[in-house]
Amino acid sequence: MSRVIRIAVLMLVDAVLINIALYSALLLRFDGHIPSNFIEGQMILAPIFTMVFLLAFFAFGLYNRLWEYASIGELTSVFTSVTIAMGINSVVFMYISSPGGYLLPRSVMIIFWVLTIFLIGGSRLSWRLFRDYAFRYRNSQNGSNGRNVLIYGAGDAGSIICKELKNTSGDSNLIGFIDDDPTKKNYKLLGYPVIGDRTNINDIVRDYQVAEIILAMPSQDGKTIREIVEVCQQTAATVKILPGMYDLIEGNVTINEIREVKIEDLLGRDPVKVDLEAICDYIQDKVVLITGAGGSIGSELCRQVIQFNPRKIILLDHCENNVYEIELELQREYIDCSSLDVLVPVVKDVRDWNAVKNVFQTYSPEVIFHAAAHKHVYLMEQNPEEAIKNNVMGTYHVAKAAELFKSEKFVLVSTDKAVNPTSVMGASKRVAEMLIQHMDKHSKTSFVAVRFGNVLGSRGSVVPLFKKQIAEGGPVTVTDEKMIRYFMTIPESVQLIIQAGAMAKGGEIFVLDMGDPVKIIDLAKTMIKLSGFEPYKDIEIVITGKRPGEKLYEELLSAEEGVNATFHKRIFVAKPNGLNTRLIEDTMKSFDNCIHPQSLEETRCFLQAFLPSFQIIEENKEQKPTSIKTIDNSQDKQELTI
Repeated sequence: MSRVIRIAVLMLVDAVLINIALYSALLLRFDGHIPSNFIEGQMILAPIFTMVFLLAFFAFGLYNRLWEYASIGELTSVFTSVTIAMGINSVVFMYISSPGGYLLPRSVMIIFWVLTIFLIGGSRLSWRLFRDYAFRYRNSQNGSNGRNVLIYGAGDAGSIICKELKNTSGDSNLIGFIDDDPTKKNYKLLGYPVIGDRTNINDIVRDYQVAEIILAMPSQDGKTIREIVEVCQQTAATVKILPGMYDLIEGNVTINEIREVKIEDLLGRDPVKVDLEAICDYIQDKVVLITGAGGSIGSELCRQVIQFNPRKIILLDHCENNVYEIELELQREYIDCSSLDVLVPVVKDVRDWNAVKNVFQTYSPEVIFHAAAHKHVYLMEQNPEEAIKNNVMGTYHVAKAAELFKSEKFVLVSTDKAVNPTSVMGASKRVAEMLIQHMDKHSKTSFVAVRFGNVLGSRGSVVPLFKKQIAEGGPVTVTDEKMIRYFMTIPESVQLIIQAGAMAKGGEIFVLDMGDPVKIIDLAKTMIKLSGFEPYKDIEIVITGKRPGEKLYEELLSAEEGVNATFHKRIFVAKPNGLNTRLIEDTMKSFDNCIHPQSLEETRCFLQAFLPSFQIIEENKEQKPTSIKTIDNSQDKQELTI
């Protein structure tokens, strides 16, 4: 049916209903026996009243709505438009009627108003009721072919999913809701019962043959979600989840948005929120340099920074493919053809001072995010001198250029492995922190570092490794049953980095409150279950033993550092330690003369000068890992870092 014909039909139906309401009002007023003079009055007023009502309905958009999806909002519009039209009609009625003889009794107008609301509103609602009935009838006819669905959460989000399921002609048969609020049990939401809570979910899934459970609790914290997922995974049903509260508020939730549960949904804390206004102030219309721009952190920095309208973004990376891919993505997703000069791809190595100096001389970056680094613990134990060249000397080169060319801010991307380091990688990042803290004391550039834990999904991290191992049928390798780590998502870590730049006064080491740590073996079990398998039954978990440089427990602060709060409730500042000024300045002079460690022994001496208690642990090739089930580390070179 075309739009014009649809509107014409609706207007015709409304005109008939208005006249029925007026005539019914007279019948009710006179108990079915209407005097002839009032019938004549009705015939005079009916065309005027009808015209006023139809114009009011047009003004309030009643003919531009899809009434098969009618809700409280649409019925409110009906009430408002009928009431205003009745007010106008009452004025017309009083004006036309003679002082002594009204065309209609005045009480009829009140009855007329009530009946019009009832008939017009009822006609609209009937479309919705008919559609819902048709949907349920179709599901009852096709019920044997559809999958039974249970919604966990009988709140706002649950009602939205319920409506979406009703509005979608898919193969889903909604059984009802489960909710942990005892006051909701045995009540109905949109006609579907709240059957029970998590304590009897196994029985519900079995009795109702539920194939899919949808978690509709976008405001719950990760710890609660993790507990609920663990309960649901004990059933035979597939577990899916609704996106976060932000998507719900923005109205972006549809059936297509419901997805499989991801590891980031199970983090034991709320996501980090940033001060967008403060970020805008120091990035907007500035030249921003991002080193390591093609890496996991660097590429996400590019994606987020570009949204704050910088004048230019310099994409620096030593790998040409990385630079090419991130530039292509940013051009495609974030900027138009007229703004292509915003991106400056640069293939350079931070270990090359002349190359770094040339970049600063050419583009004069005002804000620097230094994400270029070697990060894999195990590889840096095997190649320790490379960790010093890239993570320490490379940081010095970029920081030195920032000071020389008077940049405003320099933000170093650091790691929790820099705290009481037991690995070469962690020790090299701690020395890099010391360097920029020293440089901040004598520079107009604000030098700061941002320290956070493991990043979910970054290259070489544990989550992609576990996914690959599960896809290959196992085994999943875990270094130690007691090993725990703090986790955050890539977007969260980058938001912290950018926020730290906005908060920087100079010399700070910013630390994120990362919530509860996660046991790696529990993470492995959860990922196996999320993939539809049973740990130790379908997929084995193998304990390989802790390798050189790895710690069982990561720390965010050393005992000497302590912590100060900031205005951001999730970000803290480590109190600065005493720095060995002479050692740092001698090291900087050595780097200026291209002198740096060239061997394992020279690297050991270099790091111990800064961190006297640090030891490089050489791998014992003869030692086998102690575990529940063991494999040789030499056959498992894929497990790069946790």
